[in-house]
Amino acid sequence: MDPELEAFVHLLPLADLTDPVAFREVYAALATEKSVPEALGLEIEDRTVHADPDVAVRIHRPDQAQGAVVWLHGGAWVVGDLDVGQHWGVLIAERSGATVISVDYRLSPENRFPAALDDTYAALAWTYENAAELGIDPERIAVGGHSAGANLAAAVALRARDENGPPIRFQLLNEAILDDRQQTWSAQNFTDTPWNTRAVRGAAWGHYLGSQPATPYAAPARAEDLSGLPPAYIATAEFDPNRDEAITYAQRLLQAGVSVELHQWPGTFHGSQALQSAEVSQRQLTELGTVLRRALAG
Repeated sequence: MDPELEAFVHLLPLADLTDPVAFREVYAALATEKSVPEALGLEIEDRTVHADPDVAVRIHRPDQAQGAVVWLHGGAWVVGDLDVGQHWGVLIAERSGATVISVDYRLSPENRFPAALDDTYAALAWTYENAAELGIDPERIAVGGHSAGANLAAAVALRARDENGPPIRFQLLNEAILDDRQQTWSAQNFTDTPWNTRAVRGAAWGHYLGSQPATPYAAPARAEDLSGLPPAYIATAEFDPNRDEAITYAQRLLQAGVSVELHQWPGTFHGSQALQSAEVSQRQLTELGTVLRRALAG
């Protein structure tokens, strides 16, 4: 493990999804302990997407932004909201120059699949339909997210393709959880890694799906046809149960004719870029912004 990251591992609380309400309290406490980066040069606005039910979004708009990314927070589909995800919104907007539209999707287990995906799709459609008012080029809209949010980004790209929905310019998948089957080497063997483990993944899928069988919109790794999807940037962490399924997804996208940039970050663990004092974390965050800026340019 990267020495700068390893120094903090003993300070991290164990992730336990057995009690989602209790885990939300732990997650929120960690988020509030961390100061939100100062949003210099950003206009921040909360809006409501009128759907069934309505979906709250938070817009982070840099000066002279033309492209946008519909951004989905992580949290195993169980935790997270606009305030907890504020760090990502500010960082991505500042480092990419894109307007970031963070989505407050419904959480599990109270609202199981496809509730979060429906909210994400509604936010994407709203962004496209209101592009002129939002100051966005409708041909420069990306989707992106971290962990469970990256799952939703991949799933909404599949759904938009299948339903001839809003055009998506790019998909940014950071440490995505994509496969419920737990059959990869990393999913089976990483049982004591920081934050994310085989047990955490299993609990997350249980909360998200309940007794439902997984479809490709729930677990994009199950999709048989990946052709016609937007170009992708896929980032993985070395000590992350999600690692191998994301690498396999990148390979399958390439084989389907989709342009992909894959970056496996050595020495990192799931969500370790939150430890921003580490040099590798700064490189990760800078690259997320850089690839998004490049994808939405021109």
